[in-house]
Amino acid sequence: MRDYAVAIVGAGVAGLAAASFLARRGARVILLEALPRAGGRAFTDHPAALGGAPFDHGASWLHSAERNPLARLGRLRRETLIDTARTRQRILIIDGRRATEAERAARDAADDALETALIARADQTPDPSFAAALDALPPNPWHANSEAIEATLIAAADPAELSLADWRANRLEGTNLLPPAGLGAYVLRLLAPPAGVLALATPVSRIDWRGRDVALETPGGTIRARAAIVTVSTGVLAAGGISFIPALPDATQAAIAALPMGLLSKVALRAAGEERLDLPPGCFVEHRLSARGEPFMAFNAWPRGRDHVIGFIGGGAAWTLAREGAKAAEAFARAELARLFGARAAHAFAPGAVATSWGSDATFLGAYAYPPPGAAAARLALAAPFADGRLAFAGEACHPTLAGTVAGAFISGRAAARAAWRAMRRG
Repeated sequence: MRDYAVAIVGAGVAGLAAASFLARRGARVILLEALPRAGGRAFTDHPAALGGAPFDHGASWLHSAERNPLARLGRLRRETLIDTARTRQRILIIDGRRATEAERAARDAADDALETALIARADQTPDPSFAAALDALPPNPWHANSEAIEATLIAAADPAELSLADWRANRLEGTNLLPPAGLGAYVLRLLAPPAGVLALATPVSRIDWRGRDVALETPGGTIRARAAIVTVSTGVLAAGGISFIPALPDATQAAIAALPMGLLSKVALRAAGEERLDLPPGCFVEHRLSARGEPFMAFNAWPRGRDHVIGFIGGGAAWTLAREGAKAAEAFARAELARLFGARAAHAFAPGAVATSWGSDATFLGAYAYPPPGAAAARLALAAPFADGRLAFAGEACHPTLAGTVAGAFISGRAAARAAWRAMRRG
């Protein structure tokens, strides 16, 4: 049995943030990660199917940079960060053709009006779903697109299942910055734990918090610590991936149940030759939906001038593809590109694809968490330490206004680390 001041479960952004905070204060810390790599859902790969180009399977941007501590930390360390909004064009496709300026203006006006109306409704009670709030508004042909982007892509949840209050609290505002070599790689550079702190391929199966210390069961034996911070996803917690003795407090269990995992999946295809579909580098491509609820995939074409496109699909449609497998996701992306660009798209891309697997990966069981209507307060309830601060949860699900982002995970991890530090110093 090995003794530590604090044991941290999960080496994603929250776990790395907590470990760095405690290690700098001289605490003896162990960071236990089930996977053979750190970073969690911030994971940069260099797949051969994309010619070795960096590809972020999960988080890609530093959202809300003005209040994002990871953006500030990167600037202090002179990291290169790109404001893609300054150069990225938005391409709108209607029935296989580029939208006119008037159609683009109508799309933007519909977005602005919808946002104003939904913000006003979100400040009232009771808390409806995003879809129910939209149902109460006069119909608009662009509502289907706005709903698909705001709910299924940004919140990774179907509109009928998403709390409007939580959507309001977590709207992405401000500057979004992009590390050119990948966000996962960026996070590991900034938050690399000190030597001897990180234990990879070390899953935790049980946490016993009955006594003065906390005991964590791993394949290598029991680890004992004065306090523990658990940063695994709510999907893993809800599935019983870690057992707790005694059972978690009722309020914590209720919070986990009220924060199911949403899914945002990506499919990347590499160009077969010089064909670029007349799309500029780094553009965002969407097409007008014919009806609300239609499966929706948007594309980031030729990111950073590279020779691939990335399709994004979220919510229930993403879960369906996850169950069917990577080949189904690839086929869907190719069909969507053919629908947008015609026969030329069929020959524009090489065989093979890179498809993310957050929904089927038992280490995560989803991309990030969302609350149903009336459950937005579950984020803060899950973040509340208990057992005199000896046990706490952290991660993107625990942040009330930056949920689903690396910034939210970072801030949550630091908050849990402070609670553990106070508990440890109290003795």
